[in-house]
Amino acid sequence: MKEANIPVDGAAPDWPLRPWIIAALLGLAGLAIHFASGGRGPDVSEGWRAALTALLFFGPLALAFTLEPDRRAGPIAFAVLAGLIMAGLAWRAVSGGDQYATPQYGFVAGLIATAIALPLFQAGFHRTRWDTPYPRIHGHAWSDAISAAGALAFTGASWLLLLVLSELFHLLKIDFLRDVMDEGWFGWTWSGAAFGAALGVLRNELGIIGTLQRVVMVVLSILAVPLAAGLTLFLGAMILSGPDVLWQATRNATPVLLMCAAGAWVLVNAIVRDDEEAASTNRILRVAALVLALAVLPLTVFAAVSLGTRIAQHGLSPERLWGLVAIAVACAYGLAWLVAVVRGSRGQVGWRERLRRANLHLAVLISGVALFLALPILDFGAISARQQVARLESGAVSADKFDYSALRWDFGNAGRRALDRLAGNNDPAIARRAGEALRQKVRPYNVGLTADERAYTLRVQPADPALERLVRDNIEANPYRCVNHCVALDLGTLPDGRRDVAIVSGGGYTRVTLPEAQLEGGTPPPMVTPPLPKPVGPRSKVEIRTIPRRYIVVDGVPLDAPLDQASNSLEGRPPRR
Repeated sequence: MKEANIPVDGAAPDWPLRPWIIAALLGLAGLAIHFASGGRGPDVSEGWRAALTALLFFGPLALAFTLEPDRRAGPIAFAVLAGLIMAGLAWRAVSGGDQYATPQYGFVAGLIATAIALPLFQAGFHRTRWDTPYPRIHGHAWSDAISAAGALAFTGASWLLLLVLSELFHLLKIDFLRDVMDEGWFGWTWSGAAFGAALGVLRNELGIIGTLQRVVMVVLSILAVPLAAGLTLFLGAMILSGPDVLWQATRNATPVLLMCAAGAWVLVNAIVRDDEEAASTNRILRVAALVLALAVLPLTVFAAVSLGTRIAQHGLSPERLWGLVAIAVACAYGLAWLVAVVRGSRGQVGWRERLRRANLHLAVLISGVALFLALPILDFGAISARQQVARLESGAVSADKFDYSALRWDFGNAGRRALDRLAGNNDPAIARRAGEALRQKVRPYNVGLTADERAYTLRVQPADPALERLVRDNIEANPYRCVNHCVALDLGTLPDGRRDVAIVSGGGYTRVTLPEAQLEGGTPPPMVTPPLPKPVGPRSKVEIRTIPRRYIVVDGVPLDAPLDQASNSLEGRPPRR
């Protein structure tokens, strides 16, 4: 096998101790993750636990992919840096709560930056810079992906083996293996060790990985022909009929177009491969690769216009800004590939070689941009909040159509500060709706509807304007308590002067004390919502009755459920008045 397909940087690929070292490394890391997370794995709510868990996960994993027998200092430094970056992002995502807008996207951006930086580091880009051979970087990227997939498959197989063995010993009434498999510490340790052992074995078999890489590329390249034909027909039909249909379906058009562009990117690279000697010699596949390379730019431009249309309609949001970032990356690839094809058709260097160079430059650029966006430098929530408020104040969107709940829940602290300012607006309608959004304790179930569209009917029995104001304030803060129609029953005044109220709605009711007491963190106390025989409607007759029922009493204490309710009563239904 030629050197271009060997994804190593001058190091001997065969290291007999590699499987044992990586298995021990990841096994201990898994055990440490279990204890660091308090036995909950990645599902932690404390920032420091999330940070420590991320450090123990990504640091050893990066070291497992980069460690070589003659190179230790560099891989350890890279692993520590990757672990610290992901730990910081995990801490921000968990400890920040709703202070930041979409912190999970920042975590994903950091993950992308680390994943791209891994093959660059393995290929020695930090030493050779732009002189790094493209086949070496490309080979590392493919070998990492194939090794990770194979190690995951082996980990699943190892758990299947444990399951079979546990059932085998269970036949002898020996349940030690069953019991230990239920322990969290064992699961993390076993999974880490199994993954590490498989990864070490696969990274020792570079010849097999190189062959498998070529097989995967050959199989994938076959898909380039139907995709190229389909995209050609699609673009031709859209030119003839006009792109209006895309703007009428802006919610779905953008992700579909980006998925097609991503598929074209994968298939073009499967045909172009490492160099001209390794590239496919099939004329049909080469033509298909050329068509797909030229199709990436128009697909991403249409996706950009589609998202831009939605932004013009509804304004910016943190999610849409991240969408713009993804489209910008796709457009950069499309433009770079178009330039590569044009320059390659006129110069001595062919378009495929220019495309490979563009891939290298774009990989480094995207890794840096992703890391920059992952760090707490740009606040997409603040940017979006300023633009949304400007749309409201300029009259681009009316007060009744503005989504105040989005500012409350989706834009982080910047959105809530904007709501605070809007609550003092001179326009009473804006001030009222902003205040209602600020009082919300949970996100309304009917997201995206205006305040008028979320209208509900409320009846207070007996009628009391002061109590009705308290009930409405409570419902605005907890919209799930009143769905379409509800009736508030005054159950009396408590010794402390607060009102005891039952809010009947849908198929149940919630009993609250108004003004409502708050627990630490501003969370309302839990409420019991017993089921109703039928949903409440606008004309439903709701009242309070005292109905005698028969109970089973044990040692003078009646059971919770009366016999009349549990078994429809031997004496018939409760009497009506």
